[in-house]
Amino acid sequence: MVEFVRNPVGGVFFVVVIFWMSSLLGSIFIMGPFLPLLFIYTPLYRKLNDYLLACWICFPLAFLEKVYGIKIVVSGDAFKHGDKSVIIMNHRTRLDWLFFWSCLIRRSQLHYEKIMLKNELKHAPGGGWAMQVAAFIFVHRRWELDKAILSDVVDYFSALRHPTQILMFPEGTDLSERNRERNAVYAKKNGLPVYDYVLHPRTTGFTFLVESLRKNNMLDAVHDVSVAYPQNLPQREIDILKGDFPREIHFHIKRHPIATLPIDEEGLQKWCNEQWSEKEEVLKEFYKNKRFVNVENVETGHIITDCLHRWEGGVLRGDSWWHI
Repeated sequence: MVEFVRNPVGGVFFVVVIFWMSSLLGSIFIMGPFLPLLFIYTPLYRKLNDYLLACWICFPLAFLEKVYGIKIVVSGDAFKHGDKSVIIMNHRTRLDWLFFWSCLIRRSQLHYEKIMLKNELKHAPGGGWAMQVAAFIFVHRRWELDKAILSDVVDYFSALRHPTQILMFPEGTDLSERNRERNAVYAKKNGLPVYDYVLHPRTTGFTFLVESLRKNNMLDAVHDVSVAYPQNLPQREIDILKGDFPREIHFHIKRHPIATLPIDEEGLQKWCNEQWSEKEEVLKEFYKNKRFVNVENVETGHIITDCLHRWEGGVLRGDSWWHI
């Protein structure tokens, strides 16, 4: 079954039917009717839409793992229940945000996550509309504009006391061959080490977000995630259309309580750069061994099984019905 769908026909089916069409119909006919709640009672509107999006996310993830045969391996720390977090991750491909949902459903709650994405994606019919309703964060990669956007985001979630988990990619772009070469030129020009497995992070947005959330008592931890692909690597969306789905994806999580992070901007910048220097070495070892070495809490499994375990454990019942 797996090999039967790993081709352009299977790729087009996933992108057009499973992802695009379902998000289009969902944003119009499922999320759309709740729009009046935005003006009546915003906290309920936010919870309902977060929950609906989390339910939808399970749909493409089940296809990716069950039908297309993607094996997910997660190691390291879990999120504590209700963690308000900034999640930083290396940007190996342009599709990391999609695959990360498979990690998050195993170690946290899907409905808490908000992804920081480039502004152009908000206008995509279906997916872009759903992401706007879900309060994902769209940035221009121009700090004079993005600073105001991030300020509004912090104010919005602080007012709702929403246990937000914001996924951001400090590198700013994916690790394509062209971006790797450009980063090497930048590193040599500025006397920095040349990396092979990551790009040097841009720390302005990260430090601003951490400082702003901390001031509003809206940050419990920073989760540093390393993602790696030991076999084939779909770098761009077109690769998925061609049916080139990854066979394995590995995620390793390190949870840093906010009390352990520096309290000033310069210290946070240095801390972020140190994490990326360490990540370079960790990923170098990964690609030698095809796995993260010396790690704990290694977890594999199937998303459908995971969801059933959550249901059987009462996670979707009673007062905890949000925690999918």
